[in-house]
Amino acid sequence: MSELTSLTLADARDGLRQKDFSAVELADAHLLAMEKARALNAYVLETPERALAMAKAADARIALGKAGPLEGIPLAVKDLFCTEAVRTTACSHILDNFVPTYDSTVTSQLWRDGAVLLGKTNNDEFAMGSSNETSYFGPVTSPWRRKGANTRLTPGGSSGGSAAAVAAHLCLGATGTDTGGSIRQPAAFTGTVGIKPTYGRVSRWGIVAFASSLDQAGPFTRTVRDAAILLRSMAGHDDKDTTCADLPVPDYEAAVGRSVKGLRIGVPKEYRLDGMPAEIEKIWEQGRAWLKAAGAELVEVSLPHTKYALPAYYIVAPAEASSNLARYDGVRYGLRETGSDIREMYEKTRAAGFGAEVRRRIMIGTYVLSAGYYDAYYLRAQKVRTLIKRDFEQVFDAGVHAILTPATPSAAFGLGEKGGADPVEMYLNDIFTVTVNMAGLPGIAVPAGLDGQGLPLGLQLIGRPFDEETLFATAEVIEQSAGRFTPKPWW
Repeated sequence: MSELTSLTLADARDGLRQKDFSAVELADAHLLAMEKARALNAYVLETPERALAMAKAADARIALGKAGPLEGIPLAVKDLFCTEAVRTTACSHILDNFVPTYDSTVTSQLWRDGAVLLGKTNNDEFAMGSSNETSYFGPVTSPWRRKGANTRLTPGGSSGGSAAAVAAHLCLGATGTDTGGSIRQPAAFTGTVGIKPTYGRVSRWGIVAFASSLDQAGPFTRTVRDAAILLRSMAGHDDKDTTCADLPVPDYEAAVGRSVKGLRIGVPKEYRLDGMPAEIEKIWEQGRAWLKAAGAELVEVSLPHTKYALPAYYIVAPAEASSNLARYDGVRYGLRETGSDIREMYEKTRAAGFGAEVRRRIMIGTYVLSAGYYDAYYLRAQKVRTLIKRDFEQVFDAGVHAILTPATPSAAFGLGEKGGADPVEMYLNDIFTVTVNMAGLPGIAVPAGLDGQGLPLGLQLIGRPFDEETLFATAEVIEQSAGRFTPKPWW
């Protein structure tokens, strides 16, 4: 890894402003690193010409003293975000060679602030997966390895490409989306920082939809400070997204390093699962000790409806997916298979275009929304969702400022090790993260240590609605206590 690719986003920003190096040099270093790391399959599309053109324009603005907040910073974008004149497929065959004529609100704001596009990162097809193995472009390989083993590991999903690219120093930051843990779980698996903001904090316009009431975009970075910097550019009101909150965006970076003395941090007893690995419990206990040493008060709390979150999520999310994915029919864009009539064309296009996991979730969603089953499944799941949200509200109303939990039930597992015969085995990876999406709350995953095999373990902090600042302050305490974790570049 070159010296430039090892910089944090904050350090690169400062170095560019001080003219220690140019944006073109920074982009070149990352493009070279990407070329050497193609074995990871983190990127599904590299954009070197565009990156160098954007970097050259950034250098010109820096020279004129007109640098934006992210001027010259090379970023990767999950292939779920529409990017003008750059192929966007959601890593699905059904969107083969789809090239948008517009940018998503998130990416347009990144370019507005001077960021440089390195390429589009791999993800589970339509963001449906927890291991990045459902992508039409093949799985992403984590840059991490178990001690003394060469087993290919998952970087997590669905935003596995973004997490792997950040961990392997193939970009300074990346965008992701989180519907049930798709930012926080990959961040925990790869030793990176990932935040899922409050629902409505970041516009969803121009992001390929999975489950509209759950989806939320957020950043991956290597440090808490970098995540705060990147989220400020991504967040903000957008008239094109009616669910986007019309609230001012705070200076999140100013919250990093803020004292946590006097904060009450909740520890939910329901997150102590039977059979949870001792290493997860140990790192959770260590996190509590770090926050207590920093002056926070640790209190046990109860979230009694947590046990219903996963089954309720896997009704609500597929139901919304079945509705959202109805638009992919081979008529207007993407893949089109021939048929004797329009109905056969629809059937053949969708059968050929959607992968097995996406088809499974569409069928589940269609079933739970069908006549005779709507009340028994979907309506009941929505009622459970309300109870989950109320659990959190009662805890926060009692004076708790944030909640500390594990991020995942284990460290990263090997590609092909889970979910083959039983998809529920894979779904259980989201057990600590889905509650946050069901309640619309902000959550951040921060590296907290390594397990006995040398793999990263993360902790999750859950915050009050639109109080990402407290998450950045508390996550910084964990980061400073635990240190940072970087994989050895075997690739």
